[in-house]
Amino acid sequence: MRPEVALPVLLPLLSGAISLLFWRSRPMQRFTAVAGNLALLGLALWLLVTVTSEGYVVIQMGGWPAPYGITLVADMLSAVMVVLTGIIGLALSIYSLASTGPGHERFGFYPLMHLLLAGVAGAFLTGDIFNLYVWFEVMLVASFALLILGGEKAQMEGAIKYVTLNLLASVIFLTAVGLLYGTVGTLNMADAAQRLAVAEHQGMVEVLAVMFMVAFGIKAAAFPLFFWLPASYHTPPVAVSALFAGLLTKVGVYALYRVFTLMFDHTMGYTQDLLLWGAALTMVTGVLGAAAQFEFRRILSFHIVSQIGYMILGLALFTPLAIAGGVFAVMHNIVVKTNLFLISGVTRRLQGTYELKKMGGLYRERPWLAVAFFLSAFSLAGVPPLSGFFAKFVIVRAGIEAEAYVVTAVALLVGLMTLYSMVKIWNEVFWKTLPEDNLVPAEEVVAGDDSRMVPASLWLMYLPVAVLAVFALLIGIFAEPLMAMMNTIGDQLMHPQGYIEAVMGGAVGVEEALIDTTVQEELP
Repeated sequence: MRPEVALPVLLPLLSGAISLLFWRSRPMQRFTAVAGNLALLGLALWLLVTVTSEGYVVIQMGGWPAPYGITLVADMLSAVMVVLTGIIGLALSIYSLASTGPGHERFGFYPLMHLLLAGVAGAFLTGDIFNLYVWFEVMLVASFALLILGGEKAQMEGAIKYVTLNLLASVIFLTAVGLLYGTVGTLNMADAAQRLAVAEHQGMVEVLAVMFMVAFGIKAAAFPLFFWLPASYHTPPVAVSALFAGLLTKVGVYALYRVFTLMFDHTMGYTQDLLLWGAALTMVTGVLGAAAQFEFRRILSFHIVSQIGYMILGLALFTPLAIAGGVFAVMHNIVVKTNLFLISGVTRRLQGTYELKKMGGLYRERPWLAVAFFLSAFSLAGVPPLSGFFAKFVIVRAGIEAEAYVVTAVALLVGLMTLYSMVKIWNEVFWKTLPEDNLVPAEEVVAGDDSRMVPASLWLMYLPVAVLAVFALLIGIFAEPLMAMMNTIGDQLMHPQGYIEAVMGGAVGVEEALIDTTVQEELP
C-alpha cells in the first residue's frame, strides 16, 4: 500500500467536504483552505522524495491488478507537477484571504478551489485514460463555477466561450477514449501503450493520436482553438484568474506529454509536424494578441497562450533534451505566471483599475512590488539569468540540434516580443507618473470582484507575491540541479518501458507475449 500516491487526491476532496460542512463559518473555511493546502504541499513533497529514491510509485485501487482496476502512478513528472500544485494552492489560499470578499466566499469559493485542486492532482497521478477524462471533467465543473462567481455580465460572456470550447474538447476526448477501447480493449495507459504498438490497424491508431492531440490542445489553449482563454481569464476575481493561469492549461500540456510519450510515441513521425507548426502558431498568435492589449490581465492571458507554444515545442521536437526543456518551461511558467496575476491584483487594490493607461507611479510608491514584478515578468520574457532564460535556452538548443531552424527562430522572436509586453506593463504601471486626470477611486467595482469588502490586510496579498518572486529567482540560481531533475524526467518519458513495467507488475506485456508465441511457432 502506497498512500503517498492517493493522498494528494483524497486530501483536497476532504478539505472541500470540511468547507461544505462549515458553510456558514467563514473563519473555519479560511482555516481549512490554508491548513488543507499546507498539508497537500507536505504530501506532495513526501511523494517527490519517494519517487526520487524509487523511480516509480504505483497503487492499484481496490487491490485489482492492472489493467483491470484503477491505477494511480507517480513518476518524476507527476511528482513535480503535484508539488507545484501544492505550492500554488497554498499561495492562493493565503492570497485569497485578503482578495476574496464575503460574497464569493458565501457562494462556495473555498470548496470549489479544493475540488479544482483535487481534479488537477488526480489528472497528474492517474494511470487510466478514462479516469484522466473524469478528472478533466471535475476540473471543468469546478472552474466553470469559479468563473461565474458574482454573476457579472463580463463573467457570463467569458464563461459561455470557456465552457463551449471545453465541452467540445471533452466530446472529442470521450469519443477518442471509446474508440481506443474498441481498438485495443483496455483503458490502462501502460497496457494500451503495449497494445497500440502492435495494433492491426495502425491507420486507426494515427486517427486516435490526432483526436487526443486536438482534445488536449484545446484544453491547453493551443492554436487555433485558444480564444476561450483570453476571453475569460480576465473576468473572475484575481485569485481565480491566478489559479487558472497557473494550473489549468498546464494539465492539458501534461496530458499531451504523457499520452504522446507513452501511448503514441510510435506515431510521432506522423504527428510531429502538426505539433511543431501548432507550437509555432500558438506562440505567434499569443504574443501578437498581448502586444495589442492595454489591460493588465488580458495581456497576461494572451501570454499564457504564447508560453504554451514553448511547452508544446519541447514535446514536438521529441528528444530527451527538448522534453526536459519543455518540462522546465512548464515548471517555471506555473510559478511566474501565477505571480504576475497576483501582482495584477495587488496593483488593482492600490490603484483601483486594471487599465494600464490609468495606472502609474508604483515604482516609487511600492519599490518591493516593482522588484517582484521585474523578477517574474523578465523571467517570463527569458532575460538571463532568470528561470525563463534557461527554459528557452534548452528548448532553442534542442531545436537547433534537431535542425528545426524555422520554429527555433520563431521561438527567439516571440521571446523578444514577450519582452516588449513586459516592458510596456513596467513603463505604464510602475515607471510613469500616475496620471492625475485618470485617477480611479479605489472603491470602484470591477466585474465579479467584491474584494473591496475585505479588510485592508494587504500583507496577506504581499506574502505569496514575495515568496513566488523568490522562487522565480531561485529557479534561475539553481537551474543546474533542477535541470538534472528535468533530464531525469526527459529520460523517463523517452523510455517509457520503466513506467509500463511499474504499472503492469508481473503481467506479461503484449509485445513479449507475441514474441514468445512467434518463437514457439518457429520451433521444430
